[in-house]
Amino acid sequence: METIYLDHNATTPIRPEVIEAMQREWAHVHANPASQHRPGQQARWALEHARARIAELLGAQPHGADPDRVVFTSGGTEANNLALLGIARAANRDGSPQIIISPIEHASVVGAAECLLDDGWRVDSLPVTPQGVVNAAKLDGLLSPNTRLVSTMLANHETGVMQPIAQMAQTCHAAGVLLHTDAVQAAGKIPVDFGQLGVDAMTVSAHKFHGPVGIGALVLGPDVTVEPQILGGHQQEGLRGGTESIALAVGMLTALELACAECDEATRRMTALRDRFEQALKAAISNIVVHGQSSTRLPQTSNIAFPAVDGQVLFTALDTVGVACSIGSACDSSAADVSPTLRAMEVPRELLGSSLRFSFAVTTTEAEIDEAASRIIAAVRRLRD
Repeated sequence: METIYLDHNATTPIRPEVIEAMQREWAHVHANPASQHRPGQQARWALEHARARIAELLGAQPHGADPDRVVFTSGGTEANNLALLGIARAANRDGSPQIIISPIEHASVVGAAECLLDDGWRVDSLPVTPQGVVNAAKLDGLLSPNTRLVSTMLANHETGVMQPIAQMAQTCHAAGVLLHTDAVQAAGKIPVDFGQLGVDAMTVSAHKFHGPVGIGALVLGPDVTVEPQILGGHQQEGLRGGTESIALAVGMLTALELACAECDEATRRMTALRDRFEQALKAAISNIVVHGQSSTRLPQTSNIAFPAVDGQVLFTALDTVGVACSIGSACDSSAADVSPTLRAMEVPRELLGSSLRFSFAVTTTEAEIDEAASRIIAAVRRLRD
């Protein structure tokens, strides 16, 4: 039985055009971009071209007197760590320094915040509505003269629910506080504009939009001071030591160019696939709950609770019949605890353990959606019986 892959929020298959672009770089650009000779200069040009173009595609301004910056990392986790730990450790630590996050953040943000907590920082959490939206109206009451950074994701990795980042940016800047957003699940799926969002730092990851695994980026505003977390090199303005991979940077650029060029049609198509999938399940299975359905969501994400069915058992049953999905975030898939996102949304206990995440891509077809729904319906009925 052919497997139907519905776990694209965990990672997406790399596009052939991306592989071809990377192969060209591997074949023709082999020098270290930090070297001063002519081959090194050519490598440097290719790297900086990719950096500037990625910035432009993400709505940043890479040119001018005070340019925005793109720092290449190994992926979203490192970029989030660089944002939280790098910005916090470079900040003024007078008084009792504070950072504010939400309870629905990725584990890489939560882990970095816990590290700051161990260092003596105060960590506060924004509440989340039952619809999965961070309550931005509560932010002003949490801000204090000691607040150094606020970090909230642009769209949740489990439910796909969009967050009011632009509104939060206005609140933060009025108080003189920096705002970071984890845009890993949103970039390449919907238009993401660093300038229009008004954030000071933004995380993206290439393998979430059909690019290569092993490269991500932290976009930084011109006035954001960051203490490097990887030391030993002067690369990337001293913000992240280590020789950059030109092929990975070009692969990331190629994937992002393709995603941006196809964004409108891809958004329309994935939204239709998601709605078709949810409607098919609702029509055949009683009492299912789509988490965050009443909120604005990413087009490719559907998190569904199947009452009276154990989620882990259903996940195994679906894997057996060739439907690849996930229980929460792939980064937390080995944890025995239930989803922090669903807990923050105050999802009833009986639904917490029966929820699975399904996520689609531009490569997903209607035939796959229909067949996957058929297999899921059959599996749920067998388990309920």
